[in-house]
Amino acid sequence: MSKKSIFDAITIGFALFAMFFGAGNIILPPIIGLFTEGSWTSAVSGFSITAILAPFLGIVAVLISGDEFTDLGKRINSTLGWVLATAIILSIGPFVAIPRTAATTYEIGVLAIWPDFSATISSIVFFGITLVLSISPSRVVDIIGKYLTPLLLVLLVTMVVIGIANPIDTSGLVNTTYKDPFRLGFSEGYQTMDVLASVIYAGIIISAVKAAGYVSLKEKTKVTYMAGGVAISCLLFIYGGLVYLGATSGYEMTDNIKRTDLLLHISHGLLGSYGTIALSLCIALACLTTAIALVCATGTFFSQLTKGKLGYKTIVIITCISSGILAVKGVDNIIDYAAPFLGIIYPITLTLIIYMVAFGKRVKRRAPFVAAIATTTIIALIQFSSFISFKYDFISYSESSASFIKSLPLNDYDVPWLIPSALAFFIVYLFDKLFFKQQVIID
Repeated sequence: MSKKSIFDAITIGFALFAMFFGAGNIILPPIIGLFTEGSWTSAVSGFSITAILAPFLGIVAVLISGDEFTDLGKRINSTLGWVLATAIILSIGPFVAIPRTAATTYEIGVLAIWPDFSATISSIVFFGITLVLSISPSRVVDIIGKYLTPLLLVLLVTMVVIGIANPIDTSGLVNTTYKDPFRLGFSEGYQTMDVLASVIYAGIIISAVKAAGYVSLKEKTKVTYMAGGVAISCLLFIYGGLVYLGATSGYEMTDNIKRTDLLLHISHGLLGSYGTIALSLCIALACLTTAIALVCATGTFFSQLTKGKLGYKTIVIITCISSGILAVKGVDNIIDYAAPFLGIIYPITLTLIIYMVAFGKRVKRRAPFVAAIATTTIIALIQFSSFISFKYDFISYSESSASFIKSLPLNDYDVPWLIPSALAFFIVYLFDKLFFKQQVIID
């Protein structure tokens, strides 16, 4: 293993960490620790599965399939693969996640220091910086991995180390108030939505690995796994540290706890008057690195989709402008209109990842993957229709569909589709193999 490959893996791993680690990733862990107190390690275990392992498997799934998410989508259908990819990129791109990064920076990072600052000016500045740093796709990983991530890590590690060495209040560690901390962490990990981002980021990471000179499948896989190991290690340390800070925060639990208030309480308790500034910088850097990666991914995807008719730079400019306009609406409004649609796209994407990683190298037939995806889609649509029915007071349908979803195994872990999709996969695989032996398989 050469020094160059180690250095490249660290740089790309830092970039991958920063791409995943947005503002939501800072906000979620402390409140998990606050709720679970003495059982915080169990909560970290659950959170790590859905917020660290599952996103990394998204990278692995694309790597198994090829170089881009559309290669993964071929397991169901090339056209449907592009449709799903478009839905994902719009969700984690200009419609939801990119505007949310700027809105979060403003509401948590900017207002904490300048309470009267204009949301419009904040959005313009944020996307001005994003545009400058993402206009050249070949430099994105270097910019994030070599410059922005180290600064972000220094701030986060400083806060975590101080919190471990001198915790604010350890009295909560002797109590275990939450009855199922693992399930809480497991469920909360979905809220990062990093699984959706992972299949898009995979193309950026794999391109960066190839640009560094690792072209053969063996070299490409090795460096990608090494970079993933770096990102996983960073995420595990930071997530675990932030959960511990929440568990030892001594913050009073009320019915309407604001995650941002808890974070400000922790940062101020650990760093005094500098805590607010440090937290604002962390939020800004976390959001900026995520926004740059997503803008870059959006530009690359739609440039490929239109076969170059829309240039990368043109799409990046349009994305920054449209995202800047939506960002002014605020985080809550963005989440309100996005949540139901993400509830359909997310399980479909996770299903494709799970079955590709588990069976992609052994099962070459398309039908079992289509069956698993179709089953998950039906269940996700029932959940969506239940949400809509409840919102518009169609009580009878809402109750019946909700009752059906609750009856499915693993619903408590927010994966009611997992067992039904597995049954569909194996049944169709056996049927397909027995009765359609001459079927054309996937290359």
